[in-house]
Amino acid sequence: MVLYEYPFNESIRTMLRLEHLFDRLGQLIPRETPLDHHFALATIFEIMDVASRADLKSDLLKELERHKAQLNSYRGNPAIAEVALDEVIARIDHAFAGINQLAGKAGQALTANEWLMSIRSRISIPGGTCEFDLPAYYTWQQFLPARRRKDLMTWTQSLMPLAEGLNVLLGLLRDSGSPHKVAAQGGQFQQSLGAGRTYHLLRLKIDPSLGLVPEISGHRLMVSVRLMRQDEEGRLRPSQQDASFELTLCS
Repeated sequence: MVLYEYPFNESIRTMLRLEHLFDRLGQLIPRETPLDHHFALATIFEIMDVASRADLKSDLLKELERHKAQLNSYRGNPAIAEVALDEVIARIDHAFAGINQLAGKAGQALTANEWLMSIRSRISIPGGTCEFDLPAYYTWQQFLPARRRKDLMTWTQSLMPLAEGLNVLLGLLRDSGSPHKVAAQGGQFQQSLGAGRTYHLLRLKIDPSLGLVPEISGHRLMVSVRLMRQDEEGRLRPSQQDASFELTLCS
């Protein structure tokens, strides 16, 4: 099954983008080649750019507090294991403390490193990090993989509280929904969300053998899915095919 996720607000959209970047970074750093570590460094700069949103830190802290309050309300419920509940709340507390202790925006400490900032200023220019433009960076790329990896781990250290907070928060959000099977008649599906509950994330799983691509749109009252099919040139065309998929709404 192929999983698609759709955020219902800008805050969750930013968090999903950061999660995507941290996942990429986690795959690139353990590799060996200078090219992989070049793109790892580029990803660090992308994380800094996305995380520069002024209200990101407060949004994360607010959401962690919301989930903690919700979990605490389950105490005394015989259907809830207190040990498991305590473990989840401890993870929330640890993530909250890490983010709360961040000074300024994520990665702000790296802006004091003039060498890194010289690379950052040129890395978005096509071919801007050639050896004749940044000879010191080219020299760093010739170091042994272990040395480069150690430097990358040092530079990402100040970003790790953000990564942990995102991991905890998005995990809780995804776990809050219950998947159910729905049918799209003629390639179209719509569902009213109602005014009594606020949803933050939609998750959709569809069988890849169908060859269909979901085009998702939604807001606080309605969600719509239109199933599309790619033509030979890669353009998406509406499909008239009846199909089913798994839908999860997370709050």
